[in-house]
Amino acid sequence: MSDAASSGGTPPGPPGPDLRASDADRERVAEQLRDAMAEGRLDMAEFDERLDATYKARTYGELEPITRDLPGHHAAKVSMVKHPVSDDPAAIDWSQRMASGEPSSTGGFAVWSGFSRKGSWVVGRTFTGFALWGGGDIDLREARFTEREVEIRCFTIMGGLHVTVPPDMTVVVKGFGIMGGFDDQATGEGTPGSPRVVIKGFALMGGVGVERKIRRMEKLRLKEERRRQRLEGGRG
Repeated sequence: MSDAASSGGTPPGPPGPDLRASDADRERVAEQLRDAMAEGRLDMAEFDERLDATYKARTYGELEPITRDLPGHHAAKVSMVKHPVSDDPAAIDWSQRMASGEPSSTGGFAVWSGFSRKGSWVVGRTFTGFALWGGGDIDLREARFTEREVEIRCFTIMGGLHVTVPPDMTVVVKGFGIMGGFDDQATGEGTPGSPRVVIKGFALMGGVGVERKIRRMEKLRLKEERRRQRLEGGRG
């Protein structure tokens, strides 16, 4: 061990451009690209092109330019200490979904109209949706939460509400229909750390639907995995 290293001197510089990249390095760049597309910095064609280049890259020098022009997305952070890629890279890290402060919305109302709550919105302890001759869409797949216990209240009168949750969320549905329907395709346990979301209310001559559906980013991951398998098959 050198004197500089043993005495806490200047740490070694970043790996050289010719050093071979690992699968974990490529996955980190792919994650940066997914974030950039979600923020609107890349369109789908640009995302696909850069993702192909990411999975074809063999060295750090080939990875570095892929995110160079993305504000807020620095060059691939590589390390000589390798960490395994998660067995389930699409799984939600619930600790990253907990938010502080006020919810971004506490209710949605549709009277001869419609409302939508989706994307990275902040859900508080309660959210109330009401639809009269209208409709509403409540999507929790990318939402953040201020509480571990959440109650979504859905009321419809000759209208419709649709609640979408990710596969790994703990959900309990308690609503009922009166000459209408309160459909439940989502009750069940989620992954560790998931908030517990209770969906209740009633549908009078209308309908409320609750279903589990994979996230948009998970669809992209599946698409990426198929592309990577094709590329790896072509190298064989």
